[in-house]
Amino acid sequence: MKILLSNDDGVHAKGIAILYQALSQIADVTVIGPDRNCSGASNSLTLLNPLRATTLENGFISVNGTPTDCVHLGVSKLSDELPDLVVAGINNGANLGDDTLYSGTVAAATEGRHLGLPAIAVSLCSKNEAHYETAAHVTVEIIRKLANHPLPKDQIININVPDIPLNELKGMKVTRLGARHKADTMTEQIDPWGRSVYWYGTLGHESDAGEGTDFHAVNNGYAAITPLKVDMTAHESLDAVASWLS
Repeated sequence: MKILLSNDDGVHAKGIAILYQALSQIADVTVIGPDRNCSGASNSLTLLNPLRATTLENGFISVNGTPTDCVHLGVSKLSDELPDLVVAGINNGANLGDDTLYSGTVAAATEGRHLGLPAIAVSLCSKNEAHYETAAHVTVEIIRKLANHPLPKDQIININVPDIPLNELKGMKVTRLGARHKADTMTEQIDPWGRSVYWYGTLGHESDAGEGTDFHAVNNGYAAITPLKVDMTAHESLDAVASWLS
């Protein structure tokens, strides 16, 4: 098996190194990541500047672009053969509920799916970075199961793992996305030259985190396994919109 591994925390991040070590036990892994932290980049592309790929001493490839750029470049130009699977992560922090809209980690996986490849995004639900090995173990288990149960062509798997030792993980649960309240308002500060600067506020609190959601699973010690559709069409509204247009 050939795996293309990317992330949004940057090619030097701890999470991608640990996941590389785990995946290398089951596959031939190529690592292509952004040269800096691109958290929140979503599906953005670099269109107005040239992309450059640099091979580092450890064999990882660093790209001066977004996570989506990394996967696109890896599949179209930097791989001798098409990978069998695209994996993104391990992200430093959760990608639950609404977070998936902004996540560069999820975007790297969806780019793989746009290019016709099965794809997985994986995140560790903490900023403490204590137990990446737990998330890596879950990822390997999911990949093994996907070998006999391939995903539909318009879907990816989004994995969120609590930051706990593997022996404390209660298992895995298939979940839907939960939701948060809107984020806190932006904060304004003054820079040393007297000019206003602005920072995004903290994430909103959970608003839909009941049983069955990804929030609920992680909060109760389970890895949340959430199938996500790449097709954003609201199929259930097609007839209603057609009726009022006519």
